[in-house]
Amino acid sequence: MTAARLRSRGELRRQRRPGAHGCWNHLIAAPLWPKHGVNLGTLLRTCDAVGACLAVPRLPWVPEALSRGNTLRHHQCVHWVDGRVDRWLERQRAGSAVVGVELTDESIRLADLPVAKRRTVMVLGNEGDGIPPEGLELLHVAVEIPMVGTGSSLNVAVAGSLVLYKLAGLC
Repeated sequence: MTAARLRSRGELRRQRRPGAHGCWNHLIAAPLWPKHGVNLGTLLRTCDAVGACLAVPRLPWVPEALSRGNTLRHHQCVHWVDGRVDRWLERQRAGSAVVGVELTDESIRLADLPVAKRRTVMVLGNEGDGIPPEGLELLHVAVEIPMVGTGSSLNVAVAGSLVLYKLAGLC
């Protein structure tokens, strides 16, 4: 068996999908009830990796959180949700699949979540309270991430990243 060879940055770039990112493409991550800023920057980095947009509420601390938590230094697709997030989500529901990452009685397992074939908004709550009732009512489907350990959930950035990769068909 021969030793593995690391691919150069140039080789990696040539193997990636062609073309520039298109705003409001088919996959949007929406952490609509954030509490911890570092999770937003990490999730923004994952959005870049899978070609998704990030939709976040316009809260005073969010811009700084995105810039501090994100280690990429090029323009990324961030859209601001003004006003009530439940109203924004209701508008998105009309033309998109709305997938929430939450533990509900009807949640499907992450392994059973199909790849997004049409415009999909992935909704995240927060570590303390999850997705509030007004958000749960607007989901088309809820997805759960099975866990073997003693914790009941993952942080928003990790959970969102896992689901984004699955929806993008990259795992």
